[in-house]
Amino acid sequence: MTEFGKALSFTETAIPGLLIAELPVHGDSRGWFKENWQREKMIAAGLPDFGPVQNNISFNDEVGTTRGIHAEPWDKWVSVATGRIFGAWVDLREGPTFGAVFTAEIDPSRAIFVPRGVGNSYQTLESDTAYAYLVNDHWSADAEYSFLNLADETVDIQWPIPLSEVEISAKDLAHPRLADVTPIAPKKTLIVGANGQLGLALRESFGDSPRYDYAARDSIDLADPAFISSRRWRDYDTIVNAAAYTAVDLAETPDGRAEAWASNVTGVAALARVATEHGITLVHISSDYVFDGSKDGAYTEEDAVRPLGVYGQTKAAADAIVSTVPRHYILRTSWVIGEGKNFVRTMASLAERGIDPQVVDDQIGRLTFTEDIVAAIEHLLSVTAPSGIYNVTSGGTPLSWAEIAAQVFAITGHDSSRVCGVSTQEYFASSSAPVAPRPRNSVLDLSKLASTGLSPSDMLSRLHAYLA
Repeated sequence: MTEFGKALSFTETAIPGLLIAELPVHGDSRGWFKENWQREKMIAAGLPDFGPVQNNISFNDEVGTTRGIHAEPWDKWVSVATGRIFGAWVDLREGPTFGAVFTAEIDPSRAIFVPRGVGNSYQTLESDTAYAYLVNDHWSADAEYSFLNLADETVDIQWPIPLSEVEISAKDLAHPRLADVTPIAPKKTLIVGANGQLGLALRESFGDSPRYDYAARDSIDLADPAFISSRRWRDYDTIVNAAAYTAVDLAETPDGRAEAWASNVTGVAALARVATEHGITLVHISSDYVFDGSKDGAYTEEDAVRPLGVYGQTKAAADAIVSTVPRHYILRTSWVIGEGKNFVRTMASLAERGIDPQVVDDQIGRLTFTEDIVAAIEHLLSVTAPSGIYNVTSGGTPLSWAEIAAQVFAITGHDSSRVCGVSTQEYFASSSAPVAPRPRNSVLDLSKLASTGLSPSDMLSRLHAYLA
């Protein structure tokens, strides 16, 4: 008997992500009415915003019709339009809850949200039962599916009507036992720009698990319209964009300007479109160059952008694009140091070769070691921090480039007084090539990141470890 007048609510089950819903049903002598799917109310009540794209209905004539156990790589919202079912759900995802079982009766006043990879099955308890489900992906022959036998002894589902007495398809009868089931793998992460400083650090941290796809900048063409359909995007939950055109001075030339906009803006727009259409979290790396450096004090995430040059303009434009993606993190960094050619390695090499450099002393900021960016990415994703911009640099007292160079000399056993500080104007005075304007103040406030539970490492401690 359908229960009328319940308040909309969701309850967690023993299977992570599997949610039972109590639905308000309004009825009288004429029949009943319910809102079977109401996105705004249901999200407010705790349902994930899973973005359904298709609605299916399975009609069952007889009591005891039994179907399942099927696990697909998409989410389902399961309800009953008429009749009543006994539902059984088995976690067929890789992980510690593989094989966990939950059962419940579902009538028109109840529904259940079934996350990707959880096996779904049911047995009708009334004739003329209409079983309805919304899904957030279209069926595909290329998708990864998993199945479990309805009579598996390990999960031991207590069917109300013995399986020997009910209608079951030959295909369902042939499904494997739990020991032979192929688990549904977790969703994947795509790292774009895998051969850059940050990309290499991400690979070092994440490893070569099939869960991670690494795409070098020259192996993926974001400007190609075919990129939008180049993967089964529903198999991904995160894209980390570690690729960028970073030649700030060359960006001031005609060819460099075109390349910078193509890579930093057009390419990012393609990633944003994919992420928006498929519910993917987009992690994007931004820059202190979106500011003009004129502020007295550290820049916060709320400060208005005022880029001085082409590179900064492209990064600011990309930030605006990424901010439209429902699930996004924009990580603002400064003075990135990782594997490969960079300022610290250059200074160490000059010190070793006996060269006394002139280094700019009127630009102030902090180094950002790639390990700190990786740690921030992992942290923000793991705690599901609110979407938005997060300043991410290494911590400690801000220094000028000249002061950092002096630290490099000292740490590597050389006389730090060999470093001569000069103004930005003096440093570039003899240059005949285009020179991009630099922000004088690149200090980023780190309190927002700290409020999520992550404190960045000390810049000088990182520098010592890096040079060791």
